[in-house]
Amino acid sequence: MPLILGTNSIKDTGYDVANSCRFNDDDSAYMHFTPGSGNRRTFTISMWVKRAKLGEAYLWGINNGSNPYAQIVFNSNDKLYINDYDGGEDTQLITNQVFRDVAAWYHIVIAYDTTQSTAANRVKLYINGTRVTSFATETYPAQNFDTEWNNGVQQDLGKFSTSYGDYYLAEVCMVEDSQLAPTSFGEFDEDSPQIWKPIDVSGLTFNTEGFYLDFEDSGDLGDDESGNGNDFTEVNFAATDQTTDTCTNNFCTINPLDNFYEAGTLAEGNCKYTANTGRSTYITSTFGVSSGRWYYEVLCSTEGSNSYKTVGFTPTSSTSNTNWFGEDADHVSYYHSGKIYNGGTADGTYGSSWAATDILGCYLDLTSDKAYFTKNGAIQNSGTGYDISGSAFDTGPFWFCTVGMPAAQSPGTVLEANFGNPPFAISSSVSDDNGYGSFEYSPNITGDGAAKKFYAICTKNIAEFG
Repeated sequence: MPLILGTNSIKDTGYDVANSCRFNDDDSAYMHFTPGSGNRRTFTISMWVKRAKLGEAYLWGINNGSNPYAQIVFNSNDKLYINDYDGGEDTQLITNQVFRDVAAWYHIVIAYDTTQSTAANRVKLYINGTRVTSFATETYPAQNFDTEWNNGVQQDLGKFSTSYGDYYLAEVCMVEDSQLAPTSFGEFDEDSPQIWKPIDVSGLTFNTEGFYLDFEDSGDLGDDESGNGNDFTEVNFAATDQTTDTCTNNFCTINPLDNFYEAGTLAEGNCKYTANTGRSTYITSTFGVSSGRWYYEVLCSTEGSNSYKTVGFTPTSSTSNTNWFGEDADHVSYYHSGKIYNGGTADGTYGSSWAATDILGCYLDLTSDKAYFTKNGAIQNSGTGYDISGSAFDTGPFWFCTVGMPAAQSPGTVLEANFGNPPFAISSSVSDDNGYGSFEYSPNITGDGAAKKFYAICTKNIAEFG
């Protein structure tokens, strides 16, 4: 299968997607639209999706409370399931492929034409520009079968019945009357031909019940840009759910697959982390970096039964050991008391203590082998960085951003990480010098007597800096 744009850093993508929409199942967030009676036999659905919470996650649903119904869902085994059921003749496609990469964007195209004489041509599924032909379950509709799509009933994006999804969506399209190939929506990169990337779809003929959601209007995320006025109604979305984490510039998030003791839970597109047990816990980021200068910030939005919490960096995964964050020799842990913990030893003179409502700025300088921290925009330790040049830090080629609760635990504590798409409301919106990210405080600081520029951890910056 072609590589997924985002895990492979290319700086120039040609057509750039500006925005995505972050769906958070904890908020019961979804959008809905009721089409007229359109073409139920021939149409194409296209969307880009970046997964957050794994397991069952509904992308699309049509359900009046009983049969018939239709759904597109990642099932409990993380396989893609397409179902159109009327009690008899129906569609059931379940992939053998699993979709567990929470660091990447997937492009999904589902192209229907039930008038086709060959059963397998009536529903075609493409992932990242390549047709899927291997299925765990493979049942195609009868010829001329009328699906539930375009049936004059409500369509739910991000929901089926009372179940919701947790992911980012971009470039969501429905083209009525045509069974299209994926090349109508994307192309292989000319210089990196294994990378599939989006193209401008605004020139497509969407026909009467078709639509195009680009999520660029922050006040109307469900606005249809096809020219048809088939706007979706948004339910339970916040202003922060419009993001710049897209299939042409993929941003770092927290990695649920590297969750020490599996003691923390994630929300808000893997940017909001809650300690939910009495055990030590920490978790690292989806992207690691090996050179350059990088910035992220963390809001302590809630303190639990104890005040213990920490942020920082590590060149090793959390699941590779059994220690709390700050106990290993390669940890750089900015502790709630203001100390830096490394190898279980505290530097008691580093900086100020921090608590609920404080925002911590975390700066990783791999050019000078220093780590810096700010509290609410104020540089700590008089701008002198923490030295990460020693042999203890040579345990891996990549550094990861880290949040956690150390040995004394703090169940209920909530840390919200902003890698450039804040899960929390900010009063300012400061980008890096390349124009990427939206932060409360500047990514640029003076450290060790020199002005230094730091950058959001996203694929366009990684392609340039490392």
